[in-house]
Amino acid sequence: MTMTPRFSPFDATLWFASAEPAPATTALEGETRADVCVVGAGYTGLTTALELAKAGAEVVLLEAEEAGFGGSGRNAGHCTPTFTHYSLPDLRRMLGEPWAERLIARQTRANDRVGGMIRDYQIQCEWVQNGYVMGALHPGALGALREKEASYNAVGARTRVIDKAEVEAITGSPRFVGGWLHEEGGHLNPLSYARGLARAAMQEGVRLFTGSPVLGAAREGGRWRVTTPRGSVLAEKVIFASGAYTVGGWPKLDRSFRILRVFVAATQVLSEDTRRHVLPRNTTIHDGRGDIYVYKYDAHGRIVASMFPMGRRGRDLAYTKQVMTDRLTWLHPEIRETIRWDYLWFGELDMQVKTVPRLYGLAPGVVALTGLSGRGVPTGSMLGSILSEWALGVPEADLALKVEPLREAPFYMRFGPQLSLRWHRLKDNLATRRDGMALPPHA
Repeated sequence: MTMTPRFSPFDATLWFASAEPAPATTALEGETRADVCVVGAGYTGLTTALELAKAGAEVVLLEAEEAGFGGSGRNAGHCTPTFTHYSLPDLRRMLGEPWAERLIARQTRANDRVGGMIRDYQIQCEWVQNGYVMGALHPGALGALREKEASYNAVGARTRVIDKAEVEAITGSPRFVGGWLHEEGGHLNPLSYARGLARAAMQEGVRLFTGSPVLGAAREGGRWRVTTPRGSVLAEKVIFASGAYTVGGWPKLDRSFRILRVFVAATQVLSEDTRRHVLPRNTTIHDGRGDIYVYKYDAHGRIVASMFPMGRRGRDLAYTKQVMTDRLTWLHPEIRETIRWDYLWFGELDMQVKTVPRLYGLAPGVVALTGLSGRGVPTGSMLGSILSEWALGVPEADLALKVEPLREAPFYMRFGPQLSLRWHRLKDNLATRRDGMALPPHA
């Protein structure tokens, strides 16, 4: 059976079936005014609007679909305050100072913001903060994990390299020779979190209009008129925060990144016996390979796992589920029940070359932010503080992201991320064989 991925986000997602209800909203009708118009009600737009409203600004938030429609409602729910691809020393070399240190400080403390907003607004979203483990499937992987421990701890994170016995006690898997434990890692129901942020923003006075796609923005006097099919907003400042789900709104904004697809699958509720042996401490697990397999539980005892499409994986439904099952049962040979994947859905990542967000100055009083590159929950949650600072008049030189001219993503980004995944898979396979260890199935 060949699977045709659907753009509609809630057809087969666990989160749509289990999330808290969305707040009541309506589409924008007629003309309204605001200090700031924010476009996109994902984590970035929601936290930006929330911060601005708390500071006393009049904010209108426009969303083409509903709060959490895009990546904020389609991700796997991991919340680990790290960077995806580059080490902290690499980031310092690429971004330069003071930008690198500012961004590192925001990202590595992002879970403080997530936990604080969940607590302050009593958001019901299955939030647990039981840590994150990046496993090592061969001894050669431990050196990089020791470097991560040193660099992240130096900026205040609580992490440590753990041995085979401890990683098995935490994960239940006998396959890892060691691992890197980030004690501040957490996980949640991402759509419930997005809907909770929407309620919080509305509670603070944000006017959220859903079903209101932005058609364009034009200068009118000293303000910007942001138009939707049935209304418009006159605002002093405009922030585009629609990420990978950007459709129109500003010329060429949707060309500033390239899409990398990811799929997420969720099992049936697993037996108590399985849950005693698999992830007994309810942590989030990364198998440590560049071609990632990341998994954790939801609140009801389902394994929620994610991978990137590659070849047949992600195109053929039966084969894709078999890959997911084989990897899970290889990592956890004590699983005795038949694994059934009841949910499988796709999301889209707005990828940048440097895999860090980019803040674009589009015109006087207008900015856009794209390029979260797969770090949605913690990154989107901390970006609101940066964008709100810009809107409140903090000088650009003092922001945690450099304001840049809008640039189209280079041509090679159309195939670069997939080639990178394949290259990392090859390197992992060679290193695993060199160390005399077993390869996971379908490696």
